[in-house]
Formats: sequence, structure tokens, C-alpha cells
Amino acid sequence: MPRKVPDAASLYEAATNHMARYAATEAGLARVLARQIDRWGQKRAAEHEEDGQDLPGLILRIKAEIPAVLARLKDLGILNDAAFATSRAKRLTRAGKSRRATLAHLAAKGVSSPDLPDDPQSELAAACAYLRRRHGGPFGDAPADKILAAMARGGFSQSIARRALALTFEEAVALIERLRG
Repeated sequence: MPRKVPDAASLYEAATNHMARYAATEAGLARVLARQIDRWGQKRAAEHEEDGQDLPGLILRIKAEIPAVLARLKDLGILNDAAFATSRAKRLTRAGKSRRATLAHLAAKGVSSPDLPDDPQSELAAACAYLRRRHGGPFGDAPADKILAAMARGGFSQSIARRALALTFEEAVALIERLRG
């Protein structure tokens, strides 16, 4: 039984199915669709169903449909890189990731220029969440020099890291709770 050649409608359906399960950026969804097309091409080649067609050319023509599918999803508001960046940044900050680590994460996801505020108070709260997870500073007895080194690798500035280490348990918990509120 020959496999149906993917078209714009089937790519749109695959994209909406993916977006129903996962948050994605425009670049990430384009990669997902391109991988699906590549898998289709591999299966078609393995089944020797080429019938004289130029399979690589056909794959390129199918992949050319991806930008139109993405534009349609953006017009409908289903695909929104700014909303993805805002949501992911909040989640990462609550998890104890620094602003630098969050920016690196978003860049890896394909968000070109996220609009993240440079808020020292939320950075300090994220550092406290990091310390709680690592049992350092007011949350445990991990050696301060090792915690400082780990926080530097995590993207926290030395001043933020030292301020977080100097907080009392109650102050640190209050900052973390403010992040969640």
C-alpha cells in the first residue's frame, strides 16, 4: 500500500497535534515537521515506491510547505514565540535558573530575542530557589565555596550569589514564595 504524500493539510494536522501536546516555538515546530517529512521519505525509499520520481526533490517541495503552515498557526494565535518565552522564563526562574541560563535555554529553543526584564529581585529569588534545591546557604550546610562555584556555572553573578547565601531562612523562603505568587 503506497504511503500518502504529505501535503499542507497533513502538515497542518501534524502541527496542531504536536501543539496540543507540547509547547513549541516556531523554529522548534519547523524542526519537528521537517523530521516527520524526512521519516516519511526514509520509509518511502525503503519500500522502493519511487516510481521514477525524484524523492529528494519531492521532499524539498513538501518542506517548502512548512513556512505557510507556521504562518497559518501564527495567524490563529496557536504558535506564539513571545508567549512561549514568557511562560518558559517564569517556569525556569521558579525552578532556580538564572536569567543568563534562561536566555541560553530560550536561544536553544529558537526564540531569537526574548523580552525578559532584568529584575534583580527575581534573580535573587531564583538564586534562593537554586540554593534550596542544592541544600546550600540558608537551606543546608553545603560548603559555600562549592555553592558559589556552582552558582557561577549556573549563570548567577557573584553579587547575587553572595547576597542569596547571606539571607536568613525566612527571608529566602519569602523571596521564593513571592516568585510563585
